[in-house]
Amino acid sequence: MTQLTDLETSPLRASADGASASRASAGNLPEAQREELSLGADYEAVAAKFRSIFERIAATALEREHQRRLPHEEIDWLKQAGFGAVRVPRKYGGDGVSLPQLFELLIELSAADSNITQALRGHFAFVEDRLNQHATTDQSAWFARFVSGETAGNAWTEVGEVKVGDVNTRVQETPNGLVVNGEKFYTTGSIYADWLDVYAGRHSDDEPVIALVNRHQPGVTISDDWDGFGQRTTGSGTTVFENAAVDAENITVFTDRFRYQTAFYQLVHLATLAGITEAALSEFAQQARARKRVFSHGSSEQWSQDPLVQQVVGVASSQSFAARATAIRAAESAQDAYLARFSAVAGLEGAVEEEQRANQRAELESAQGQVVIIDLALDATSKLFNALSASAASEAKALDRYWRNARTVSSHNPVIFKQRIVGDWAINGTELPYAWAIGAQKNSTAE
Repeated sequence: MTQLTDLETSPLRASADGASASRASAGNLPEAQREELSLGADYEAVAAKFRSIFERIAATALEREHQRRLPHEEIDWLKQAGFGAVRVPRKYGGDGVSLPQLFELLIELSAADSNITQALRGHFAFVEDRLNQHATTDQSAWFARFVSGETAGNAWTEVGEVKVGDVNTRVQETPNGLVVNGEKFYTTGSIYADWLDVYAGRHSDDEPVIALVNRHQPGVTISDDWDGFGQRTTGSGTTVFENAAVDAENITVFTDRFRYQTAFYQLVHLATLAGITEAALSEFAQQARARKRVFSHGSSEQWSQDPLVQQVVGVASSQSFAARATAIRAAESAQDAYLARFSAVAGLEGAVEEEQRANQRAELESAQGQVVIIDLALDATSKLFNALSASAASEAKALDRYWRNARTVSSHNPVIFKQRIVGDWAINGTELPYAWAIGAQKNSTAE
């Protein structure tokens, strides 16, 4: 069991002193190197480029929900506008936003359609890995792809009889080059993507690797067979690889993956939940404002002036505020981990130790945020129905989609286990896990 020092186990000092150390060390980097980083941008200027697209996406979200229509066109709008490159440094044609700014943008997108945010989750994680790899190797070719509108999807979760920690998907050497064979589920966003971020085992030595596979080839088949009751259009179905070609330069060892990736993936869910809560608040408030019918035993002759209705919406508004604030605050630690990587590679004094602490803070605070935001989102999207009446249950309105979507997002990365590891940290100073796996028990057969 690894334990952290008193400095690292103090919640206040871990958040304040540690974050200051990361930012200070990044400030000691040469100016030329700082230009290679994504340190932040004028948020309103960046957001203004996409808000009209968000509005168009929101305008057809209910229609897509009813028809279960995948948002290919809507995601293309974002690609063409450069949304997938907002984290790319300005030097390489992106917007250079910080991680808190990225997640604030994702909250706005989630308020328009939370399915699209989740569909882009794998892409932004892949971009983040390229940003970290840029500390040691030139990633300008990938940056150019992102700026041109190319995106990546996720292909990590194994299908079939696989034990925890094992992987059936393989990268193999053939006379015609390297190929990938296997089957994955929960391949969120892959159906919209140009590249697939594939977790696999290298056949020659069983080393876990990441294979970056071009999605536009005959050896890749993607099915929209996700049948969840929420987040219905994320494209989280099955992907099959049959001798799918992959270039040797696009194979990386998994342990080289950016260290705060688990935190990053969770932060996308936090932003998604915050956006769902904001969207639900906005729609229920609008319908309460427009409602004309009242009850004889109500508290006002006008529905919008009823203090009990106002109370319900007021609580949800406060929950929405808290969810947004928590998600953005948790992202600050991930930004510190990003900066700490470059300081450590540059060999600045104490930077290696600070990078380790920064990665732990990022994981801890994303988990703490998860524990809190899930309850905020689920409570708000359920109790807001008290601000209307039975007409809110209309299938035509589909107001239940907010709760269904929040419940579905909340089911990822089970919060009960995150609650435990946060408690273990608070009591014992135990490090949070960098990565984890899912599968059958080692002594059983998978169902």
